[in-house]
Amino acid sequence: MSAPELPAEAALEGLPDTAMLARLANEFFATLPGTTRPPTPPGPAAASPDALVLGAAPVQTSALHTPGSAATAVAQPGLALPAAPASPGALSVPQHFESAPPDLAESPTSPAPPSPTQAFYFIEDAGVPLRREAARTGFAMPIGTSVFAQSFAMPGTEALLARLPASAGQASVGLPGVGADAQQRFGFLADVPAAQSMPGAATPLFLPSTFDVHAVRRDFPILSERVNGRPLVWFDNAATTQKPQAVIDRLTYFYEHENSNIHRAAHELAARATDAYEGARETVRRFLGARFTDEIVFVRGSTEAINLVAKSWGAQNIGAGDEIILSHLEHHANIVPWQQLAAEKGAKLRVIPVDDSGQVLLDAYQQLLNPRTKMVAVTQVSNALGTVVPVHEIVARAHQAGACVLIDGAQSVSHMRVDMQSLDADFFVFSGHKIFGPTGIGVLYGKRAVLEKMPPWQGGGNMIVDVTFEKTVFQGPPGRFEAGTGNIADAVGLGAALEYVERIGIEAIGAYEHALLEYATRNMEPIPGVRLIGTAQEKASVLSFVMEGKETEEVGQALNAEGIAVRTGHHCAQPILRRFGLETTVRPSLAFYNTCEEVDRMVAVVRQLAGTGR
Repeated sequence: MSAPELPAEAALEGLPDTAMLARLANEFFATLPGTTRPPTPPGPAAASPDALVLGAAPVQTSALHTPGSAATAVAQPGLALPAAPASPGALSVPQHFESAPPDLAESPTSPAPPSPTQAFYFIEDAGVPLRREAARTGFAMPIGTSVFAQSFAMPGTEALLARLPASAGQASVGLPGVGADAQQRFGFLADVPAAQSMPGAATPLFLPSTFDVHAVRRDFPILSERVNGRPLVWFDNAATTQKPQAVIDRLTYFYEHENSNIHRAAHELAARATDAYEGARETVRRFLGARFTDEIVFVRGSTEAINLVAKSWGAQNIGAGDEIILSHLEHHANIVPWQQLAAEKGAKLRVIPVDDSGQVLLDAYQQLLNPRTKMVAVTQVSNALGTVVPVHEIVARAHQAGACVLIDGAQSVSHMRVDMQSLDADFFVFSGHKIFGPTGIGVLYGKRAVLEKMPPWQGGGNMIVDVTFEKTVFQGPPGRFEAGTGNIADAVGLGAALEYVERIGIEAIGAYEHALLEYATRNMEPIPGVRLIGTAQEKASVLSFVMEGKETEEVGQALNAEGIAVRTGHHCAQPILRRFGLETTVRPSLAFYNTCEEVDRMVAVVRQLAGTGR
């Protein structure tokens, strides 16, 4: 839903300057019953007028009380945050109150409701990543960097907050005479009507959102584990991700209340299990932006999905002399099945080369395409280097050449939005355990028109309509490809994992992880003897490296001694490592529950190994 556009002059007319905003905000908070006037915020702790870079220790920063939420936010060390105002008297904003603001809606001494044109302010949060919850609406702000809305249960505010998720893409309108850093600390919402006329009326002029990594971490029980006497740091996310309590609880609930085989019984538990299983399929469809639920096939993981396509679609469509294009970045799972098919059919594998940064060369790819090209199968994100591959361009060029396309999304779905309508790939695969779901469950997306023409690749129960000794009639997709009793509980768990990601927001996750990866890269690059492997401009999650004079296993063991889990080895991607003259690397890989403090711990160990520890 988009808000109506306001002419710049109309939007800005009559708005107070920054000092007035601060004064009005302070006066408003001072009038609330049960609160005390906040202390004057401290001046900047750094010389830079633009940003305050926090050091290695958590820093207490300004945060307004909200009923039912914590009063203090903890900044992420090392991330650049807006500086405190240079002039505390002129720009002071409410900070720590000794008690939470009262519930004005129920207080007999509540002030009169705001007029239809009453302005609501978004108050400073000093740039600290923070997720706030409005207790009366149950609304949790999505991720961002600086400011949150404060309601105090004022009349009409529930309706206002209910509109916030749909307004994230609306344009920001600056305040006249206010610098960019100050505008990051103040937001303004003009001409807010009464609750009964809220729909479609309010126009947010400034709407950053917030992210609280510490709240996210509390959702993952295993992150409280200790390894070798140290708090666990899980930097092995490209191998598998940890599971939030929501997924663990959903699996427990299934086995306690729904456990049954699906589809073939008239009893209650079979109906519950079937509803849960097919409900998970619908969740996957929504998450991928697929058109139809019958385009979603449950498999054991990305490896099985690729094998299914190679042995069903490939066996039917690949012949002698045909060509299959892969990239140099592929995981073994997206090489071996096509290699086997090519050997069986007399087809040929062609490989898209990469440059010295680890990015595929599109011009070389274009030259590989020809009328004999039948399949292009490429990863969206390299598991060994973190390179983000321009798959939209690859798909478009393949289709122009008349080829089918499979995208391996095992390393991409947990970091970025994937949409099957805009991507237009014929097949897309991913594994549940890479996106905070259970192991042993994964997804093959296939265009319905393509799946309907493919023969089944396994035979058994569930995938048939009728069987005689003379012939078998198979179901349509997806049942045709789900022979036998499937992994019902873990499919349900995968649905819960995707819903968890949706609640936080995949764009939010990607933005946070990108900042964290940049932070880690900046701190690892200067260490003597460290060589980063894979330096493409577009990267996600992975920070592979080697150290001069150190075996990768030795580095991994030193990190493990400090409770830091990383992967060492060839990462099932030997061709791309050999492209860089290597057999193994150390591969830290990040997720949205990792922190700058954890990166600092890793960097300290690596510096010590390099002889530069402090």
